[in-house]
Amino acid sequence: MTTTQTPPVIPATHEPLLAVARSVAGEDCVTVSVFRDNVRFHVVPGKVLAVLKNLRSECGLDMLIDLSAADYLNYPGAANRYGIWYVLESVSSGLRVIVKTWANDPEPRLDSIFDVWRGADWMEREVFDMFGVVFDGHPDLRRILMPDEFVAHPMRKDYPLRGEGERHNFLALSREQS
Repeated sequence: MTTTQTPPVIPATHEPLLAVARSVAGEDCVTVSVFRDNVRFHVVPGKVLAVLKNLRSECGLDMLIDLSAADYLNYPGAANRYGIWYVLESVSSGLRVIVKTWANDPEPRLDSIFDVWRGADWMEREVFDMFGVVFDGHPDLRRILMPDEFVAHPMRKDYPLRGEGERHNFLALSREQS
């Protein structure tokens, strides 16, 4: 038995956004998926910064709700190691879209969107700290959650569940000292 996959039905409200994304990145560089009323644009990594800039300036998606990542190591059917997504919203209309892209080892990198949304500052730092994705052009890309001396990225799937013994290198603080 074979199944045919039907193309996603894109709400009319999102068609202009898709047109802008494809005009900037090219038809082949932007694909669309819809899941539980969430419209997602999948954009190739080299074009994601330009698409995000234009979605803000031309489509009024003026708020960055979230920027996060996932490690798809050993995930069935995954073609890329890290998935990175940006959740954008128009404050005036409430229109929301998720822009997804990816990065791969040995040096996962993306362009920083700090110049587009200042609020991306700590979100990019968190993705860097937890997954090791470097955001080129970020003004202060350093650890935000883990100590500076920490050398690994604990949200990676290949990071051991019990750590690599690094906890023993840090001083234990009492509640009064913290």
